[in-house]
Amino acid sequence: MKKKTVPNFLRQEDLKIKKMNQLVADAIKNNENITKTLLEKSVGTLTLGQKMADGVASFGWSRKFITIFWIILLIWIVTNAFFLMNKWFDPYPFILLNLVLSCLAAIQAPIIMMSQNRKEEIDRQRSENDYIINLKAETQIQNIDEKMNILVIEQMKRMFKLQEGQLELLNEIKKIVKK
Repeated sequence: MKKKTVPNFLRQEDLKIKKMNQLVADAIKNNENITKTLLEKSVGTLTLGQKMADGVASFGWSRKFITIFWIILLIWIVTNAFFLMNKWFDPYPFILLNLVLSCLAAIQAPIIMMSQNRKEEIDRQRSENDYIINLKAETQIQNIDEKMNILVIEQMKRMFKLQEGQLELLNEIKKIVKK
């Protein structure tokens, strides 16, 4: 089974890279700003579930959440251990508190994982965009380098022609001085 999936994965990655290279080639050919194109493509709307997952994830492990969480835990423990001595709502082993905490963790963990997976997808897209931009920059630098080399060669040709003309003049002056 792995033998079939690895070549497929490699083929898909190869197609992705070819697609990115073609995107860069088209951008250079059309003299387009590739960053603007990529930003427009990557900006998308979030679904309600994605917004909720991001909200829960950002609040779920913030300092504010942890502070509120510890205050509620302390109030629960102090209330049940000291103030309700004979009429305990949740006696000492705090089984109900343990159940509440387990439910909170069971609900919160998958939501945070969904948010992290979505953010990982965004990071992957950003890295692909960075690759495309770097590829275009590299191509443009190579083009500039080639143009500079052509200019230097042309300048050297002109300098040699100028030098030949100066040598001919010097030879003529030499002939005139010898006469």
